[in-house]
Amino acid sequence: MPAVSNKTQRPLSVPLPGGKTLHLGPGKTGQISAQAVDNPRLQQLVDAGEIEIVREDPRPTAGPGGGKRGRTSMLGHTPGSHRSGDR
Repeated sequence: MPAVSNKTQRPLSVPLPGGKTLHLGPGKTGQISAQAVDNPRLQQLVDAGEIEIVREDPRPTAGPGGGKRGRTSMLGHTPGSHRSGDR
């Protein structure tokens, strides 16, 4: 899926087909549909150097050990554990 990257130091409102708008913060990237790439209003922002269109999302998909996305290790306090002086 194509992605759009904000190349400016300010938030942008990127017009999309169907009257939709993608709001991107400075340096942020968001996904768009393949049909939106050819939108003339989007192309104006590309020509002005404000956004860049990346044809494929560079983020890796689940590989070895996949399926663990979003999980984090909790070091330190665990539920139900109390130090003796806390009560």
